Amino acid sequence: MKKVETEFAARLLEVQAVKVQPAAPFTWASGWKSPFYCDNRKTLSYPELRTFVKDNLTELVKANFGEADAVAGVATGAIAQGALVADALGLPFCYVRSKAKDHGMGNLIEGTLPEGSKVVVIEDLISTGGSSLKAVEALRAAGFEVVGMVAAYTYGFPIAEQAFKEAGVKLVTLTNYEAVVATATEIGYITEDQHATLNEWRKDPANWMA
Repeated sequence: MKKVETEFAARLLEVQAVKVQPAAPFTWASGWKSPFYCDNRKTLSYPELRTFVKDNLTELVKANFGEADAVAGVATGAIAQGALVADALGLPFCYVRSKAKDHGMGNLIEGTLPEGSKVVVIEDLISTGGSSLKAVEALRAAGFEVVGMVAAYTYGFPIAEQAFKEAGVKLVTLTNYEAVVATATEIGYITEDQHATLNEWRKDPANWMA
């Protein structure tokens, strides 16, 4: 898996899916400020890279959650990735909204899965883990068994690792923050000053200020 971890990191950098801008930090859904952003959804725009992600996410599902008989994507980032994996596995697919629609059917889960399905959840990115685990809660509340989650990328924060542990959800990923930063440093994608800023941010990301 280490080879895929590094290769995917390099491919993310190749399509400039990673942005480092300490002077104009990003604001995450959690409210955290970050000088670093990884938009791995850009991989959908490149056919060969899209296939790489689909194939490797699919292999992770097979290797870790072979008992899954349905796939769920987390809206909106992992709808496409989840659908691609479900198609590759020949399994039913649904996606989970961040909140129920305020019109129409008012659905939180879009799509129909067989009753009692064993579901593997596909996510594009894990930061604090909050939104990802809300999807797990929704699926469980609907009567499905969540066997685990596969994500394209994780920041690997302890707060997320603890949240997944407490929720009883096994998480496996294609690549992670450490692999991306190491590769970016190696090829000169980020400067020494930027690397120093990232190290400071990483020490206490919840309270970091630009």
